[in-house]
Amino acid sequence: MPELWLLIDADDTLWENNIYFESAFDEFVNLLNHSHLSKSQIRKIFDGIESVNIKTHGYGAENFGRNMQQCYRHLVEREWNEENLNALMATAHRIREHPIELLKGVERTLAYLAEFHHLTLYSKGQPKEQNDKIERSELKQYFQSCHIVEEKGVNGYRDLLAKSVHSPEKTWMIGNSPKSDINPALKAGLGAVLIPHQNTWSLEHEPLLQKAERLHIVHSFEELRLLF
Repeated sequence: MPELWLLIDADDTLWENNIYFESAFDEFVNLLNHSHLSKSQIRKIFDGIESVNIKTHGYGAENFGRNMQQCYRHLVEREWNEENLNALMATAHRIREHPIELLKGVERTLAYLAEFHHLTLYSKGQPKEQNDKIERSELKQYFQSCHIVEEKGVNGYRDLLAKSVHSPEKTWMIGNSPKSDINPALKAGLGAVLIPHQNTWSLEHEPLLQKAERLHIVHSFEELRLLF
């Protein structure tokens, strides 16, 4: 089998991530204790705040904490105080410090894939935070390189290819996000493997490209052994 270049996402592909943010959001809703807004209504407002702030401040637990603070100031029906704002940031800090929980079969599957193919970890987020996760995961040994970027888009995938010795025909992006991992990779001429996660972040949802010839959907990371 010829060597392929496999670009592999990190959060919610290799390890759990968004479940901790969802838990923190539940704590935020409880602290807010709004008289008439439902959780879903609060979430819609919060998503709007995040969508705007990401363009300036990026991702990561610290920025998530700031977004909760901003949303709290915007929606709270009583006088807010520093104690509540500090509690929200403390919740965000717990996300960052949470132990890495690998998804089922990840390490042994990476060990198998690394025997035959060139593996690159390709993740977006806050660089220091993402690099810390990579180190704590103890998975770095399976990757020839790691790239942390602010966003994943068509141009980013094309630039990555242009700086490599690999062809698009032998390059695949593997991840859980249609918006960041799958659709832009397909548009850039790569193959893509979607591994759906039931708790994929809402802002990463979008319809998959239709009639994509090089798209595979599997149900677990372990199934990559059957593809590659």
